[in-house]
Amino acid sequence: MTTATCDVGLPARSRLWNRDFRLYFTARLVSLLGDAMLPVALLYGVVELGYGTTGVGLVLAAQVLPFAAFVLFGGVLADRFTPQRMMVGADAARFVLQAVTATAFATGHPALWLLMVLSGLSGVGTAAFQPGLASIITQVSNDLQRANAVTRVAEAMASLGGPAIAGLLIAVAGVPVVLAADSATFAVSGICLLMLRLPPVIRSVSHESTWRNLLEGWHEFRIRTWMPSVILAWIVLGITVWGPIRPLATILVTDHHGASGLGLMWTAYGAGGVVGGLAGVRFRPKHPLRIGAAGLLAWSAWPLVLAAGLSLSEVCVGAAIGGATTAFWSVMWSTSVQTHIPAAVLNRISAYELAGSLIAFPIGQALAGPVSNAIGAGPALYASATVLVVVLIAMMSVPAVRHLGARAAENRNSPEGLGR
Repeated sequence: MTTATCDVGLPARSRLWNRDFRLYFTARLVSLLGDAMLPVALLYGVVELGYGTTGVGLVLAAQVLPFAAFVLFGGVLADRFTPQRMMVGADAARFVLQAVTATAFATGHPALWLLMVLSGLSGVGTAAFQPGLASIITQVSNDLQRANAVTRVAEAMASLGGPAIAGLLIAVAGVPVVLAADSATFAVSGICLLMLRLPPVIRSVSHESTWRNLLEGWHEFRIRTWMPSVILAWIVLGITVWGPIRPLATILVTDHHGASGLGLMWTAYGAGGVVGGLAGVRFRPKHPLRIGAAGLLAWSAWPLVLAAGLSLSEVCVGAAIGGATTAFWSVMWSTSVQTHIPAAVLNRISAYELAGSLIAFPIGQALAGPVSNAIGAGPALYASATVLVVVLIAMMSVPAVRHLGARAAENRNSPEGLGR
């Protein structure tokens, strides 16, 4: 029995857990669980092969760089061929790639170059998949804030359970089994997405050149002042805050509290993410970006407790605050993008958003070591907290960010230029 027949007089998508959203949610939960398992398997597997931490870095970088290079094209293709087709195709490709990687580990001693090539191709597949997420969720639910919130909760739960499952599988069955399980998650995701029965979506991408479509996407991104303002802030914060926190936290917590303490800190961060996602379900502020950014000011508690060398329990509280405020902001931001950007250009604009948001993270991670060696990990984290507060206040001082209002989901397909 479908949702439409259960809810007399209500449209099929008037409730969150309609058939298509259940399929979408299942696809995301399973895929996110696989994503959380993969780094553990790669870290252990590449080191076990004798390639060391340098090999791990090369394999991970081989995925990030192609993603950054191709994600803008992924947005254009999603607008041209529909997000559903691109995402199903990307899942099919990554299913094959991870199956090949699992086979390589199971049957011999794969060369580092082969692992880098497979990782790079997987990065291209991710670049084809990610831009469509923003628009496809608008087709499976009319309650976008709740949809984004429960998806964020799923992400936090996957980040909690994925590494633990991967560690158990490695101990019991070995790295190839984890990689095969990750491959299977792409198959499940692709099948669920293929089964979606989506309503018609506005498609305005012409058969002009890809570069022309990229320029059109850039224009649509640039004219909405609130978007480049936030993304510029995120580039600065990616270099100075989001990127450095993982390596610096790893150094300080491991030194003071050992590996178990490090695990507890990241568990607290994931638990905070669940709380932040649930808060996104409940609270519907009139000005979501303003409230979300104000909440992120509390994120500074995490680097501050780390820098001060406080107890493990206090570090975990700081990490939980970091996870909660990050998740709540993510719900506010995703919902704002999906409800203020016309469907005809949403995938391309999302691609610019992804590229801008993520490009700074590797830079921040790379700089964390040299900077902490020069001035110390504690002072570097104090500086990160200070920059965070200054940048967020500057971002909120932009009128387009501060005054951007909540918008009903029904307006998302408007062809007008919204939220400028």
